[in-house]
Amino acid sequence: MHFTRARDLAAAGLVTAALVHLLVRVLYGQMPAIPTFAGVTLLVLAVIEAVLGFSLRTRIRNPREGRPLQPLTAARAVALAKASSLLGAIMLGAWVGLGVYVLPRRAEITAAAADFRSTVVGVTCSALLIAAALWLEWCCRTPRDQDNQPPERHSGSPG
Repeated sequence: MHFTRARDLAAAGLVTAALVHLLVRVLYGQMPAIPTFAGVTLLVLAVIEAVLGFSLRTRIRNPREGRPLQPLTAARAVALAKASSLLGAIMLGAWVGLGVYVLPRRAEITAAAADFRSTVVGVTCSALLIAAALWLEWCCRTPRDQDNQPPERHSGSPG
């Protein structure tokens, strides 16, 4: 498994932004109002993952001082982090796609002004989720990985 690449997150976000923008252009008049704090759920996930990252980082760097970290726990945390960073990128793209539509229409459409506030909250919370997920993923690296040292080669393997 590879660590999350910024280009993968950027690609997911850009594709989502383009699709959402096209949908909003066609369907905006039929959409219900977007709650101002619709994106706050992503913030809750971000806080949980940041706290988990600090906890796991301490357990990985100081295995003798507390409960040792089981490898399966670290693998699950990395899987959660990868899924969350992808979710954050997709949601960031969706909020940006909506924001690009409503930003120029804020002065002329009352609903667009309200939806723009929702967009700002959504973009902020999505970006925080991406940051927390990448932090959690980084915290699950061993100290050798965190120092950017190349992985050890196993004896008997080619090359």
